[in-house]
Amino acid sequence: MVEQAMPLRRLLQVCNALHIPDSCAPFGGTCNRLGVEPKRKLCAAERFEFTRLAEPAKEDFAKRIDIGGGRKVYLACRGEGSPTVVLVAGLKGSAEDWTITKQSKPTVFAEVAKFTRVCAYDRPGTPLGEKPSRSDPVPQPTTAGDAVADLHALLSAAGVRGPYVLVGHSYGGLVVRLYASTYPEDVSGLVLVDALSEGLRDAETPEQWPVQRKLMEGDIRESLALYPALERIDPDRSFDQVRAAPPLRPLPLIVLSADRPWGPQVPSMIAAGVLPPDVPPDFGLVTDAAQKQAQDRLAKLVPNAKHITNTDSGHEIQKEQPQLVIDAIREVVQAVRNGSRQLSP
Repeated sequence: MVEQAMPLRRLLQVCNALHIPDSCAPFGGTCNRLGVEPKRKLCAAERFEFTRLAEPAKEDFAKRIDIGGGRKVYLACRGEGSPTVVLVAGLKGSAEDWTITKQSKPTVFAEVAKFTRVCAYDRPGTPLGEKPSRSDPVPQPTTAGDAVADLHALLSAAGVRGPYVLVGHSYGGLVVRLYASTYPEDVSGLVLVDALSEGLRDAETPEQWPVQRKLMEGDIRESLALYPALERIDPDRSFDQVRAAPPLRPLPLIVLSADRPWGPQVPSMIAAGVLPPDVPPDFGLVTDAAQKQAQDRLAKLVPNAKHITNTDSGHEIQKEQPQLVIDAIREVVQAVRNGSRQLSP
């Protein structure tokens, strides 16, 4: 069931409880919405409540959206409420990544749709099983900057209004961070699910990083022969784009990190042909150590970010432990609805 609109008395209590420097100053005026400043802008709690009250119910849809340039991108949206949650999958992952779980657990997409509007999309080159991507192809490899430009064009063309709570898994985490830095007024909260970051490269030596890049891409020679449009990325250019972007402004942020080591899995993945044969069998231990440092850095991006490390999960937390991701999204959404610029300590 969609959460009910906040009663007027409770809304005023929330607004009056907010400190002006934290919540209302950027929008001008005070939190007394019944005061004598009819032309002032609204504080965060008021903006979101008015949005929820004024917007008509939106229809669920799943379709290809024309984003210009002769291209269409697949987008699915469901549920009602504000802020809208936008789910961004990892490398080669489609919108379906948020509708699949292990052991018949609740799916992130369906559960989030019960308490707010949620959307997921397919980047170009993200296949659906053995079928090609539902989004039109683009030259590969791409960068996080390319993904941000596409996502911005997609949300605008589809009429999906912000501010958004962005949720990114793996490479999708890099994309949502860059989006939030590029369009800070459009993003009110973030959830990073075992996200890729420039901290991974920073934590490795110049000799280790080329090997790490091979692990990130995997052995895709056969896949490329069958599907040349398969998504690939340039991680170095993407990391440089994130570094060049403005820092994140304070917002509610939750970082979920996998706690199941990857190192012991690498030898069997090499033997199965999932990873290239020239990857050192013990290199997964290097990845685990570097990723831990990178995840710790992500949790320091903004004040009072929450870092959840006890996940009992491998890399795909949204599939192995979806309830953790659902709960994290709900917490950030509620913080945004309360007008908070950061999570409570």
